[in-house]
Amino acid sequence: MSRRKLGGKILTHVLLAPFLIFALFPFYHMALTSLKTDKELYDRQAVPLLIRQGVTLEHYAKLFWDTEFFTWTKNSLMVTLLSTAVSLVIGTIAAYALARFSFFGVAAFGTGIFVTYLVPTSLLFLPLAQVVNWLGLADSKWALVATYPTFLVPFCTWLLMGYFKTVPKEIEECAMVDGATRVQALIRIILPIAIPGLVCAALFAFTLSWNEFIYALTFTSSSDQITASVGVTQELIRGDIYYWGGLMAGAMVGSIPIVVLYVFFLDYYVSGLTAGAIK
Repeated sequence: MSRRKLGGKILTHVLLAPFLIFALFPFYHMALTSLKTDKELYDRQAVPLLIRQGVTLEHYAKLFWDTEFFTWTKNSLMVTLLSTAVSLVIGTIAAYALARFSFFGVAAFGTGIFVTYLVPTSLLFLPLAQVVNWLGLADSKWALVATYPTFLVPFCTWLLMGYFKTVPKEIEECAMVDGATRVQALIRIILPIAIPGLVCAALFAFTLSWNEFIYALTFTSSSDQITASVGVTQELIRGDIYYWGGLMAGAMVGSIPIVVLYVFFLDYYVSGLTAGAIK
């Protein structure tokens, strides 16, 4: 390798270092806080970004054994997986119809879906509360399975609609000429090609539903029904007292499923995008 190429790679890594530090600093601070003793956490003379008085796992032990953290995590995982799966199926069908069919108002309908996604959940939880009560799902994790698609379906539809438009129509037209129906062409031809887009939509939908807080706080209250995001804050924030060690321990453990998903699927997602639809 020539000196010029080596110098260029070194310069690239040096320029990327500030962005890497900026991205990883919150995780570093969370991990540091979760491993500090209470004495050091509340010591005004302590160094915020270093551990001086020893590492402790007390906050993790209290989180696991003194709270119902495992129940909350199980609820979060169930709600997230079901709502993501439902939203991905509905979003795929809607996105394919909007990308392939031409009918009156198709462009306006696509824009309306995007605008619907932009409506904040803080404006929707009040009318949705009446729907949840009418369905008899109040204080149940199934209320979250029913309400999360209200913001996941527009997002998946909008994301996949743009991806389906990049897939050449000639591919499915050839399949239909050979005798395949529209549904068969979608399932056997388009969906395998669109796997990178589906993985992208699934990753983002999983992240959105896993981190959701307002609906989970509004529609569930029992300790055996709430999700991890609500349970950790309710249990470890009491009035004006914040148990920072336990809160950061919960944040660290709660980030593990997201990290695992991106580690396992990110390379596949990128390679699928670079492969191209024609191939």
